[in-house]
Amino acid sequence: MCGITGWVSYRRDLTSHRQVLDAMTETMACRGPDAAGAWVTGRAALGHRRLAVIDLPGGAQPMTVDTADGPVSMVYSGEAYNFTELRDELRRRGHGFTTDSDTEVVLRGYLEWGESLTEKLNGMYAFAIWDSRTEKLVMVRDRMGIKPFYYYETDDGVLFGSEPKAILANPLAAPEVGLDGLREIFSFAKTPGHAIWKGMKELRPGHIAVVDRNGLREQAYWRLEVSEHTDDQDATVAHVRELLEDIIARQLVADVPRCTLLSGGLDSSAMTSLAARKLGEHGETVRSFAVDFPGQAENFRAIDVAPSVDTPYVHAVAEHVKCDHRDIMLDGSALSDPAVRQAAIAARDLPTGLGDRDNSLYLLFKAVREQSTVALSGESADEVFGGYPWFHDERREADTFPWLAGGLTLGDTKSLLSQDLTDKLDLDTYLRDHYLSALDEVPLKDGETGLEKRMRQVCYLHLTRMVNTLLDRKDRMSMAVGLEVRVPFCDHRLVSYVFNTPWSLKTFDGREKSILREATRDVLPESVANRKKSGYPGSFDPAYLSAIKQQAGDLITSGHQALELCRVETLKEAIAAPAEDITTQQRATIERALDLATWMDLRKPTITLD
Repeated sequence: MCGITGWVSYRRDLTSHRQVLDAMTETMACRGPDAAGAWVTGRAALGHRRLAVIDLPGGAQPMTVDTADGPVSMVYSGEAYNFTELRDELRRRGHGFTTDSDTEVVLRGYLEWGESLTEKLNGMYAFAIWDSRTEKLVMVRDRMGIKPFYYYETDDGVLFGSEPKAILANPLAAPEVGLDGLREIFSFAKTPGHAIWKGMKELRPGHIAVVDRNGLREQAYWRLEVSEHTDDQDATVAHVRELLEDIIARQLVADVPRCTLLSGGLDSSAMTSLAARKLGEHGETVRSFAVDFPGQAENFRAIDVAPSVDTPYVHAVAEHVKCDHRDIMLDGSALSDPAVRQAAIAARDLPTGLGDRDNSLYLLFKAVREQSTVALSGESADEVFGGYPWFHDERREADTFPWLAGGLTLGDTKSLLSQDLTDKLDLDTYLRDHYLSALDEVPLKDGETGLEKRMRQVCYLHLTRMVNTLLDRKDRMSMAVGLEVRVPFCDHRLVSYVFNTPWSLKTFDGREKSILREATRDVLPESVANRKKSGYPGSFDPAYLSAIKQQAGDLITSGHQALELCRVETLKEAIAAPAEDITTQQRATIERALDLATWMDLRKPTITLD
């Protein structure tokens, strides 16, 4: 896992711009704390920051192979979980290897198969290859978009990076945000391919982009497609279990300490239990971590997507599988520390308004990184198996993105932003247009109608929109502290198989995630196997609320530039609300305002509203 960046120019001599490349690369230092590298020629400059996970001494980058027709060089972030099989195949085809790293396997795979290499990879990855033989740059992102990749076309080439901050370190890229960028910031429906900065794009999941002297062309090498599901219930459950065991075994491979993130929900508990079994075959014990807050049980307020406290279930799993478990306890003073908010916003590059949930995730990952370098997460199982409450009631029929109908609303955004900005953004129309565009993409079987058709649409929207938001959050927060988080439920084989399983079979017991529950029930405590979906927890520590209200008051007193975008009276009302009466929307208004101000201080964007 690493941070990558680079610059291709067909009219400049980049050997005289090494300092600019170094500045771009340095922005990725948090993603790769172990080493830095650069490779510069006249036309291409590649920068790399390394987090060493596999082949610690041998995986240095940029990695180059000298061919008879010129060098081919690559910067690579992620993991190819099937690199052992690919290396064996490449050896049979005559390739020799000088390292044990998956990086060299991917590079030599390109030399053998060219761009068709993408069809063979299983993993999470983002990489760029400069092929001097044809003077072209090949940029690739994994199928589900687990690893980020951004690019910015220039007048004679392209800039790219794992994160926008790498691109913005180049003087050719202006830190400008227009109305569409603000729409992406203030809505909860990430548009694939869209970056908030003018001129910048996100390489879409499952896509490859090629740059040469004729310009840039981007195309898909993988997408969700429909196929006939012929397995009955027992065979489906058995195949999902078989896939999960294979996926987790592959994702446990590392030359550094690894662990699991355990929330006590079905997803992370099943993953942790299967990991414990696999490691137990070698006499190892799985290490697990969970987040918790002082007084959480006493202060907890149940909501639709988080109806219960995690800790009792976490401990039940830890005892059941004999984990080496640790709770990471985070109090209100730690969560409300402005330096923590700044670190979280710097990591995400977005003023999300999630506040304590982002701050706590950052602190959790930071604590985990002190003991492990690789962590497995249950992220995305809800999108794959249908775990959210709105999959199972009338909200799934809403004529919008289902999670917006499900309670992840724009209410706090509309109440916070000034009337003038609200009118200019017209978020309702923006979301409507993007919702209809997303529906047009959905692959449907001939004759598919009724509930099966609608649930095909709902699942597709979650797997191509909502999951991108969650994966981006996971990647940015973890890599900000040099922690590699792997997501077994995003293996494309599992995603494709379950996507094509009929909804009636996905809910055969009348509940959410029926297949996953049945496939893993034998390794779980009964209480956890039957637990309802409960999302990532927020803190209900009164000290946290008191602190952020004070910080928001100071923001108003200072006359911060962010207030020019805000409805200040609404913010004042939220600050004045008694702690026991403050609404979820008022709290979100305070969080959004603080995040927005922090982001503007950090990134100093030029905001254009025309």
